[in-house]
Order: sequence, then structure tokens, then C-alpha cells
Amino acid sequence: MSGPSREFVVVNARVVAPAGTIEHGYVHIKEDKIAAIGSVADLAGQAEGVERIDAGGAWLIPGFVDVHVHGGANHDFMDADEEGIREITKFHASNGTTSMLATTLTAPREELTAVIALAADYMSKPMPYAKLVGVHLEGPFVNVKWKGAQNPAYILPPQPEWLEDWIARFPGVVKLQTLAPEIEGSLDYIEKLAANGIVPSCGHTDATYDQIIAAADRGLRHAVHTFNAMTPLHHRNPGTVGAVLTDDRITAEVIADGHHVHPAGVKLITRAKGVHNVILVTDAMAAAGMPDGDYDLGGLPVHMKCGVARLKENDSLAGSTLTMISAVRFLVREIGVSLEEASLMASANPARQLGLADSIGTLEAGKQADFLLLNDDLDIQSTWIDGKKRFA
Repeated sequence: MSGPSREFVVVNARVVAPAGTIEHGYVHIKEDKIAAIGSVADLAGQAEGVERIDAGGAWLIPGFVDVHVHGGANHDFMDADEEGIREITKFHASNGTTSMLATTLTAPREELTAVIALAADYMSKPMPYAKLVGVHLEGPFVNVKWKGAQNPAYILPPQPEWLEDWIARFPGVVKLQTLAPEIEGSLDYIEKLAANGIVPSCGHTDATYDQIIAAADRGLRHAVHTFNAMTPLHHRNPGTVGAVLTDDRITAEVIADGHHVHPAGVKLITRAKGVHNVILVTDAMAAAGMPDGDYDLGGLPVHMKCGVARLKENDSLAGSTLTMISAVRFLVREIGVSLEEASLMASANPARQLGLADSIGTLEAGKQADFLLLNDDLDIQSTWIDGKKRFA
């Protein structure tokens, strides 16, 4: 882990700022925070004697925030120890992720509790790579009909006492939970999530359009991997997808890898929701960053071929091997959005959804100095976390 002095200025960058890109911009870093951003022309007489790093015209964008990631580098949050978490966060940091949620799978209560406990402990210490900012519980309160790669042996209705225990023992750690709103007890559970500052999310669900709207009335405001593992859109039966695309209260995740959703589907999501209500995710599993071969996802055997992971049992897609920088490139190259718009979906929107927009997600004075330098081909030249260069 390398980096310059604790105060420095990155100059001659195309800075992607909330108000628009600053073509000849600078970012002034003090300690681990952004002190100021602006045009290099305005630097005269300021920050005299402070070390300057010339970006050479590179793009300077906020670090990515991945709210749905199971693992990488041959490690999974479900069975990782502290070293495994370091390897996962190191791999994803090398691909531009600077903050992330440790995402679980459907499993017994004791296994889920163990993941939350380890995440809480890891979050209490200095984190050298991408920072864990909480846990995303994907399941186990989902619909077996749309189980995807969730283990059906452990699917069950919502258990409010589990949630109460997790909140009491690990306050603030669980940030998001995915469930099927049509399952008995889900609407009350959604209210409980929302009341405790946890984002309620739909996924792996057989819900009708009306059931999703009813859930949104109770606090639902997120949809995991839109189009995948949910009732599809039909012009007379709009289903979960129809509700997600048309209800402004719900923010839509998308796995932009060209396998999980056709490019036309990704384009439809961005047009229907608008770039401020779409969140890029990887849904990456342990096989991310690894060669083709056999892997495991939540106890289910998986085979990866040409970078695409599928369950051996029924050939269903099993998470992904996507990275956030690859997703951003896909949006820009295949969908035709601007880098600024892709940055919103990869950084600002997820930070806002998690209630962390005051500290991460955009380049503004007072926020954490988490940023990336990219060349014109959108290759990462360096990843900076808390003002320190982690990868170059």
C-alpha cells in the first residue's frame, strides 16, 4: 500500500463532480478527506508547497460502491475468515470498488449470524482495501419458485425474532435485506426493516404487480438484479418487473454483464428508471477473478465456462464474475450512457440508497478521498482509498 504525503493535490484531471465534469480540474486531499475540488486555473496562490500529482488528463471519478457482492478471488463471504475478506476486498478494490456490502446467501440462522458477526468485527478495524460498510442479507425469506442459486433447503418465511437479534447484537451492520414480498409475514417484516434503517428489497420473488406496489406502500424501496429471479413483464400482467420499472419509490439494481440481462433490457431499465434510480452491482461470486472450472455457491456446485457461472444442477445463472469497472465499461460502450451517468449508477446512487451519501459516492469537500483515475479506454490507472493509493 503506497501513497504520497497526507496532503496532496491531483491536478490536470477530468474531474467527474456532481455539478458536471471539470475538464482541467484538481482534487485537493488532506489526510483521508477531500479538502476541495475545482479548476486548475483557480489553484493559483492556493495549496502552495503541497505535493502535486499530475493526472495527465485522466478521468478522476468517485470509487465504486457495490451493494450486492458475494465474493471473489476464490473466497465467499459465507465461509470466509478475516483473511478471506481481505482477499475479496483486495480483488474488488483492484477493479475500482472502494466500498461494499458483504452479501449473504440463503442459509441457516447460525451461519447468517456468523457472517454478520465477522463483518461487524472486520468493520471495527482498519480496512486496507475496499471498505465493508455493512451486510446485505439476500434471503433466506424468498420464494422457492424463483430460488435461482439460493439453497432451497433453507428457504423459510420471515422470522422477525432473527432480525431483532441481529439489530440488538450488531447495530447498524445489516444495511439491506432481500425477500419475497408475497410470502406470508413479509409486509410486516418490510415495515420492521424500514423502521430500523435497513433497506427492504424484493428479489427471488413470485410477486404480482399489485403485491409489489403494496410492499412499496409499506417501505419496499429496492429491487435486486432486476429482471433476474422475479416475475417478468407482460403487457397484461406486468408482474414484479413492471412494478419495479414504473414505481419511483423503488431503485433497481442491474447486473450489466450482457449475460444476466440483454443489452436492450439494460437500456430499458435506464430509460424507465432514469439514471438516478439505477444501481450497478456485480453479484460477484468466489469465481470472480479466477479461471474457468468448478466452484461452490452457498453449498451448491457451480461450473464456470468462459467467465459465466451456472449451477450444475439446472444450468441456472449462479451469481456472476463481473467487476464494477467492467459493468461501467459495458454501460458506456454497449448501452451508450456517458461516463458521468455510469458513475452515478456505480457510486452516487448506491451511496444514497444506503444512507451514506454524506461520506462517499461523489467527489465533494468533506467526503472520503475514495477515487479512481481512468484512461480514455476506461482502464483503471490507480485506485485511491482514504487518500492512499492502493493499486496502480
